[in-house]
Amino acid sequence: MAAPIVSLESVGLNQGTEWLFRDLDLFVGERDRLALIGRNGAGKTTLFRLIAGEIEVDEGERKQRPGTKTVTLLQDPDVSAFDTLRDFALHGKNAPAAHEVEAVADQLGIDLDRQAGTASGGERRRAALSRALASEPDLLLLDEPTNHLDIAAIEWLEGWLERYSGAFVTVSHDREFLKRLTRSSLWLDRGKLRRADIGFGGFEAWTEEVIEQDARAAAKLDTKLAQEAAWLVKGVTARRKRNVGRLEKLWDLRAQRAEMLGQVGKAKLALESDDAKAKIVIDAKGISKSYGGREIIKPLDLRLQRGDRIGLVGPNGAGKSTLLKLLTREIEPDTGRVRHAKTLTGITIDQQRSLLKPRARVRDLLTNGTDWIDVRGEQRHIVGYLKDFLFDRSYIDAEIGSLSGGEQSRLLMAREFARPSNLLVLDEPTNDLDLETLDLLQEVISDYDGTVLLVSHDRDFLDRTVTMVVGLDGSGDVDVVAGGFADWEEKRRERKRPKAKTSSAAPAAPVKREERMTFKDKHELETLPDRIAGLEKDIRVHEAALADPALYKDGAEASLKLGSALEKLRADLAAAEDRWLELSEMAESL
Repeated sequence: MAAPIVSLESVGLNQGTEWLFRDLDLFVGERDRLALIGRNGAGKTTLFRLIAGEIEVDEGERKQRPGTKTVTLLQDPDVSAFDTLRDFALHGKNAPAAHEVEAVADQLGIDLDRQAGTASGGERRRAALSRALASEPDLLLLDEPTNHLDIAAIEWLEGWLERYSGAFVTVSHDREFLKRLTRSSLWLDRGKLRRADIGFGGFEAWTEEVIEQDARAAAKLDTKLAQEAAWLVKGVTARRKRNVGRLEKLWDLRAQRAEMLGQVGKAKLALESDDAKAKIVIDAKGISKSYGGREIIKPLDLRLQRGDRIGLVGPNGAGKSTLLKLLTREIEPDTGRVRHAKTLTGITIDQQRSLLKPRARVRDLLTNGTDWIDVRGEQRHIVGYLKDFLFDRSYIDAEIGSLSGGEQSRLLMAREFARPSNLLVLDEPTNDLDLETLDLLQEVISDYDGTVLLVSHDRDFLDRTVTMVVGLDGSGDVDVVAGGFADWEEKRRERKRPKAKTSSAAPAAPVKREERMTFKDKHELETLPDRIAGLEKDIRVHEAALADPALYKDGAEASLKLGSALEKLRADLAAAEDRWLELSEMAESL
């Protein structure tokens, strides 16, 4: 195995009276693409600082190959000492070339001449990303690089990182970003760092196996530990099963919505039955909005019914927030009108966390100092309710200011979801959340009885949660597509495909296709589930083998061979699942 460019060997870091890390080992190779996964507050940002050499270890050793250049992208860069974002991006003796910074900034859609003092958090981060990518580092440490980027910028960043010749370690809540780019996974959990040479696509199966192994080991040590470990395993497995069930429910809702939509691309829902009318919660008729002569929203009809999960997507500045404010009647349209059901009561998750006072306790925010909280009319004890949001008992009397950004977002979710409502408005809710909290938010949205309006650039999260996508492209046109982000993208690609040339000659008679399933098709449909189950089992076995440190004692040859076999198994599984879906649809249509 090639020598690492940066390594941590038996590292320990003490914070106050406790060890945050101890006996931690890590190596980063020349072309590594590493996903660093862990709960908010686990120490991911601190580990980044250790890798970069910004803080000294209390025990162990950090080594770095001479001449290695490491650049860190922070979540909240400090630009207060600079006049403009350009000054910030070009400061320091090792600053990148101005033309390189400008080229990246142009792709990310950031004006570097913006005054630093008035720049938003998203603008500061994009300026920092421009500086980081233009610096030509050997190692990039990327802390939530997709935050505040629109989908076009995220896809450009993915392309840049695919071509990048150095190594990178990234913390990200964007599953699609991680699946596309990473080849190895680092799991930071309770001060322990585990590594598996599998990309994020295999991360969940690997961690489930690790948890089960830990549970078996704990059972040999202590009854209480065994109970806690068993609960953890059951919790992970149950959540996975619940999410599968929720996705099936989501597909059913999407199918229903597809039947209600008219011609693709026309933002109008045809709901004329008495039952449908009773379910309508927001009815927008002919609404439009312009600013400074620019048409942000062209005349639009849109009816939303109870239970809809609507995803608003599009590039920054396309008008997503404007449409959201029109639908919630925060602003008035230039033309048309918006009607709400009389019983509509909405809640909005505040991205600025204005409700959170740093010196207040968690208990104060949720219960005004008591042990009980009213959750939509039901009395719940604070311990049990906090557990639903991944907090243990020790957080009850913690000061809010001591929580990480992601933990504060989770706490705000707990407070808001306790309030009675039937409309939930979420504007970029995935920022600062870890993957476990995103799973939790997915569950909450799925179980929510009312209607959800969601603005997000997180493609995977949209595919897991929404029944319908409302897409804006910045021209004022609005598309409505039943399904998730992937469905919306496919419709966009279809419209861009060149149409077949028309001929003045009479059209040929259509060739009749025999609409029946052959014996081979039927047999394949019956046997594919067993084949899929077998492939999934083989994948778990291969992933567990790759996670075994003993595999790497004799060099990288065995792991590379096993990794190649694993990739083939995954490709075979994807093909089998696609074929099963194709045959199932054929059988259903017949």
